Amino acid sequence: MSEQPQFTIKVDQNKFLPEGGREVHAIVSVEGTGSPAGPGAATAAGAAEVIIIDTSGSMSYPDTKLRSAIAAAQTAIDTIRDGVHFAVISGANSAKMVYPGNAVLVRADAKTRADAKHALSRLQASGGTAIGSWLRLADELFDAHQEGVRHAILLTDGKNQHETAEELDAVLFRCSGRFVCDCRGVGTDWEVAELRKISSALLGGVDIVADPQDLVADFQAMTEAAMGKAVADVMLRVWTPQAAKLRYVKQVMPSVEDLTGRRVEAAAQAGDYPLGAWGAESRDYHICVEVPPGDVGKELRAAWVKLMVPGPAGQEPQVLATGNVLAQWTDDEAQSTRINARVAHYTGQAELAEVIQEGLQARKDGDLDTATARLGRAVKLADEAGNEAITTMLRKVVDVVDPVTGTVRLKKNVNKVDEMELDTRSTKTVRTRGSSHPNPPGTGEG
Repeated sequence: MSEQPQFTIKVDQNKFLPEGGREVHAIVSVEGTGSPAGPGAATAAGAAEVIIIDTSGSMSYPDTKLRSAIAAAQTAIDTIRDGVHFAVISGANSAKMVYPGNAVLVRADAKTRADAKHALSRLQASGGTAIGSWLRLADELFDAHQEGVRHAILLTDGKNQHETAEELDAVLFRCSGRFVCDCRGVGTDWEVAELRKISSALLGGVDIVADPQDLVADFQAMTEAAMGKAVADVMLRVWTPQAAKLRYVKQVMPSVEDLTGRRVEAAAQAGDYPLGAWGAESRDYHICVEVPPGDVGKELRAAWVKLMVPGPAGQEPQVLATGNVLAQWTDDEAQSTRINARVAHYTGQAELAEVIQEGLQARKDGDLDTATARLGRAVKLADEAGNEAITTMLRKVVDVVDPVTGTVRLKKNVNKVDEMELDTRSTKTVRTRGSSHPNPPGTGEG
């Protein structure tokens, strides 16, 4: 796999704990650099792409939805690299193959692309929505391609009305770890929480495309990003000492995603957390470990993190990079009370996502006091973090009286698009101000 990027791990933390202190926090920054963005990156990893288009009846109201979805899928097909395996699925009450005619993936070349685009042009909208069945067919298609990067795009305009939540959950359980899926909702008649559940289970992103005409650019960007991935099935292995307890592992950049429940036991005192596919990019993770208190002056390795990929069949996983999370007890109060700027920043960003979602739900439920309090807190956190994109979206939902104290008034009439944009993008984070890399110890940024 000559195209594989080079990986590094940097750990940012204040290792000093007060006497009796137990909780160790660290931001683990993982970066992949190198060739994957070059021609043939995804091909080198035996990549596979499946495009899933909602063709339920509502996609023809207005018919610009289906027309734009077809144009977007055609653009995505043009963006797929030569040699990458691909297929197109249409989804309604059940899933059907649009291209090719039978349930397999085909290699992308001039002919297969033209045939697929022609097949898409004949799509018509009818029937209901059963997203689990769409994902089940995608999973079958990926079955023969488990060695390479596997990515799906799922577009819907509605709620998952024609199967039970339990049926969808069973499919998500089955598909988890088998491919990455980015979800898009077009219009405003779909459920943010539902698509977030799907994208989260399948380690992808979720977003709203309010205007169908924006689908083409969005599909192109998603497909380009997928083609830039070079390494599949990356995982973070975290070892902790005996008697220590790993409290959580969260992705905090580029978006908030709690990985704690995804742990797969790997070895004594070690567990693996799936990170999906990687290219030339960087992501940050917040790790919290509870350790038994030590004597003043004692230093301890609180966690040992390794970035890994599966080895060839029957062989050990390959280690790409490693880093240490440390703990040292001190009676120097200045050392032990200094909060690491990046830990504080990302703790605030994780809370920001939470309070936005709670505030919007409370507003929907008619609990206006809770909605005002939560969204006010969100305004304060977004202001502190310098998260201007979220601040702009919050101002469409609340009138901001004072961003520093988080004093707000709920707007009476809120555009549903604005509300759904804020909800879907609440988990998007920004790096600490003035730095794209970890801040040196003692900086007050964040």
